[in-house]
Amino acid sequence: MVAYKQDLCIINNVMKTKYWSGAHTRHRLMVHIAWIPKYRKRLLNGALAERIRELIQECADVNRWHIEELNIQPDHVHMILQFKPDMSISKMVQRFKGKSSRIVRLEFPELEEFYWGDSFWGDGFFAETTGNVGLDRIKAYVRNQ
Repeated sequence: MVAYKQDLCIINNVMKTKYWSGAHTRHRLMVHIAWIPKYRKRLLNGALAERIRELIQECADVNRWHIEELNIQPDHVHMILQFKPDMSISKMVQRFKGKSSRIVRLEFPELEEFYWGDSFWGDGFFAETTGNVGLDRIKAYVRNQ
C-alpha cells in the first residue's frame, strides 16, 4: 500500500489541502460527482439524509479521500472529492453508492414502499474534473513548453 502525504497550506487561519504525495507522484486530483436515488424520488431529507452523509464520509475516510464539499438535496447528492490516482472515478462512485445503498435499505425498511429490488441509487452518475486554472490557460502552458 502506498503511503500518501498531504501538503497543507494555511489561508486566513484555515488549513486547505493542496497537493498529495505518493511514492513517485505529486498530485491534486479533484472531481465533482453527482448521483440520484432510483426513480429520482425526493426522499433524501431528515434522518435518511443525515445517515447517507455519515456513510459517505465514512467511505471517504476508509479510502483516504478528502470530501471538499458535500450537499445532499432531496433528489440528488453532490460532492467535490480529492482522490488518489490509483482508483478510477467509476470505482469510487461504486464504493459510495454500493455501501450506502445496502445499509440504508437495511436501516430504513419503510423505503420498501418506494423501492423494490436491490438498489437504492439510480444507475449512473455525473462527474467532472475540477481545477484552479481554466482549460485555456492549461492549453497555453502545454503549447508553450
